[in-house]
Amino acid sequence: MNLRQLWQTALTLSSLTFQAASADWYVSLSTGNNRNSGTRQAPLKNIWKAIEMAAGGDTIHVAEGNYPGKMSCGWIDLKKPVSLIGGYNADFSTRDPLAHHTMLRPKNEQNATKPAFGTLTVKTRKSGANASVLIDGFIFDHTAANSYHPAEGKPEGFSDGMLTIPPAKGKTRYPSIDKALLNAETDGSLTVQNCLFLNGSNYAILAAHFSGTVRIRNNVFIGNRMMAADVRSTNGKPGMVDFEFANNTLLFTWTRTKTFEDMGFGVRANADMSTNIHHNIIGLNTMSGFDNTKGGDKTKQVRLDNNIFFLNKAADVTVTISPSIKFMKVEDDGFDDLGDADGMVSVKDNIGLKDPELFKGVIDMKYLEAFLNATYSEEIDYDENSPMNQFRAALGLNKQGKITSKVSMFANPYPFDSAIKFFGAVQDIGAQKPPQERR
Repeated sequence: MNLRQLWQTALTLSSLTFQAASADWYVSLSTGNNRNSGTRQAPLKNIWKAIEMAAGGDTIHVAEGNYPGKMSCGWIDLKKPVSLIGGYNADFSTRDPLAHHTMLRPKNEQNATKPAFGTLTVKTRKSGANASVLIDGFIFDHTAANSYHPAEGKPEGFSDGMLTIPPAKGKTRYPSIDKALLNAETDGSLTVQNCLFLNGSNYAILAAHFSGTVRIRNNVFIGNRMMAADVRSTNGKPGMVDFEFANNTLLFTWTRTKTFEDMGFGVRANADMSTNIHHNIIGLNTMSGFDNTKGGDKTKQVRLDNNIFFLNKAADVTVTISPSIKFMKVEDDGFDDLGDADGMVSVKDNIGLKDPELFKGVIDMKYLEAFLNATYSEEIDYDENSPMNQFRAALGLNKQGKITSKVSMFANPYPFDSAIKFFGAVQDIGAQKPPQERR
């Protein structure tokens, strides 16, 4: 046997040893104890403890409950390539993420020790190209962590006003968390599926991936600020990252600020990546459903197929047509021409709807109506000859005026009970109901 054959044999044995050594860990907030062994019969109590005990390649099964993080800090760091699977009942005999809610739902008082990056932060970049991370069956929810204004931006019949952006705050002790629901710096394979991302005060998913695949599939994104999913390549070489965004339902993404001027996109195609966006429902975003304005188009390979777009406020698609940004609606003739733009590999079978009839009985109609009528306005009160300005001028000071702004609605919390119903709301497109399991 030559040296090359010996090396290949060693790699094979190493791989088999790694696979054989992978373990399953169990976590139950209601029945677990961190002094337990972590088996199904003797589960741990906290996710962070299971992460400490797990090795790369292991699987952590998590029962229903709201998991607060280490020392109830309100966030969790994951620095090992493992699988986190939620949606189990307390004894792990059944799995149904829509019935057994496994939640990362921090409270406002936990913002005193808010995370550096995200409510769940995944940092496995150093684990290499063979690393694999799976996040499956979790509810990410910033509603209770956010700070909402008691009166401003409060439509009639709403219990809360608009989201306040730090350092401003509403009636809570601390400002909004203003961090991503899920932040990732990864390599190899990252998969996020069967999750709900609700009322995120920053990005829902913000991921920086070095090489390999990112799969975001069968999730619901509702009421998040900035963007639902922004996946970027950190490699610097085209074609090293393959990003798939499929069978997601993505609604009500809000802009950066209450002025509705920037961000507010559903999902974005970034440079140096292959991006495949298909079979999603993308609607009711304050800017556009799909953004293709960042990075050099010639380093992209983008497929945009079989999606439903509806009632995105500024556009269904934003795309750079040098030297300016073009806003396109699916029903516009120009949408078909998008396939001829640099970086667009395929654009076909996308549908534009003018009303949300497909979500009748599911969508919160009060929220929908307020969103469609959301406005921002400013009034300027400036009199250069006012006694105060004459006095300031005499002292060599700049004259002043007053700008009063008014917003009817901005990132108000979308109700959880309605959000969870979007799974399976439309057959075969958008998020479907996750499969139920009996064990």
